[in-house]
Amino acid sequence: MNKRKIYPQWFLLLPLILYVVFFLFPSLLGVFYSFTDWGRNTAREGLHFVGLQNYIDIFTSNKNYAAGILNTLKFTLISNVVKIIPALFIAILLYEGLKKTGIYRTIFYLPSIIPFVIIGILFRSIFNFNNGLLNAALEGIGLGAFKQKWLSDLGVVWKSIYGVDAWRGIGYVMTIFLAGLSAIDKTYYEAARVDGAGFWQRLWHVTLPMMRGAIMINLVFGITYGLKVFDIIYVLTNGGPGHATEVMTTYTFQLYSSGQYGLSTAFNTLLLLLTAVVGVLIVRTMSRNEEV
Repeated sequence: MNKRKIYPQWFLLLPLILYVVFFLFPSLLGVFYSFTDWGRNTAREGLHFVGLQNYIDIFTSNKNYAAGILNTLKFTLISNVVKIIPALFIAILLYEGLKKTGIYRTIFYLPSIIPFVIIGILFRSIFNFNNGLLNAALEGIGLGAFKQKWLSDLGVVWKSIYGVDAWRGIGYVMTIFLAGLSAIDKTYYEAARVDGAGFWQRLWHVTLPMMRGAIMINLVFGITYGLKVFDIIYVLTNGGPGHATEVMTTYTFQLYSSGQYGLSTAFNTLLLLLTAVVGVLIVRTMSRNEEV
């Protein structure tokens, strides 16, 4: 009996050690370094404690680092909207009996398994102003007036990023929604139809309440991804034009590359806190809704 009780504790010891060594300790060490002037010259000049100076610099510097935080929040909000809403309706359409459903599921899901680097290179070519496929297609169908500098015009660059991100991510979100839909007892829909409920009434009163779990998963994954976005921004625009599409992670990368390790770590610490706070708020909100 004692062995049976003790065994699970020992079984968890190795994962706990790995978690502490490779995640918790580096995270705490990073928080410590964010209060220092850690940089390329530290080995020669020594490490000095600077308090909150790195965090003050982030919000007061003339390099407008604070705009990167706002861009991160904006991307997180809009990218989730343009993925979750279409993915939900596509999932419902596939679930309710569209023919050749397996083929459509594969088509929608396939982009989500392609690495961001490949996607970025592909769409940089497609969005090229002079010889890109998109502008060439617009000219070919007589819509040359709609040609754009998709990745260098301030008015459309974010729309291009959201479009590429949605193209890649909708299939993944849709798959989670399909799993949620398959868990709903069909008798609820049958009862709703008997009562004369139309599509929108069934969606509002049956589908959405029964899919809180799937919605919560997509929100947590989507918001976490949005706050930590790097690949798609870096490959498509590298933060340009100018610094218009800089986000927290691209600034972190640039600062670390330039040897400002303490300031870079401060950015990462802010990102960690922001991700943790938003994630906890979402989980608590959805949990309360489930209790109601």
